[in-house]
Amino acid sequence: MHVRHDPGSGDVRTLASSVDTADSTLAQARGLMFRRSIPDDYALVFPFGDAGVRDAHMVFVPFDIDALWVENEEVQHVETMSAWAGRAEARCDTLVELPAGAASGVSVGDRVWVED
Repeated sequence: MHVRHDPGSGDVRTLASSVDTADSTLAQARGLMFRRSIPDDYALVFPFGDAGVRDAHMVFVPFDIDALWVENEEVQHVETMSAWAGRAEARCDTLVELPAGAASGVSVGDRVWVED
């Protein structure tokens, strides 16, 4: 799986080539908690199925991340979240968590999707 990004210019790039899916309630609750680090090409994707306001927190996450709230493959919000204390929320049907800096150049309105 890959997380792909198109800023609208057709210049598609890969944000992550090592992708895990948090598709159970337990996996979604755990997220990136208790990990020491994640690889540079990693993403944790939370597919919710329907759109709604979703939050993300950094409790027990000892490293910064970039988070993308995506609805129908369109980025709704981009946030760099600080280790241990970060928290943010926005509307989405998919939340994507990446290493800090990986979402550089991703803006609201861009297209982001997961492909096999």
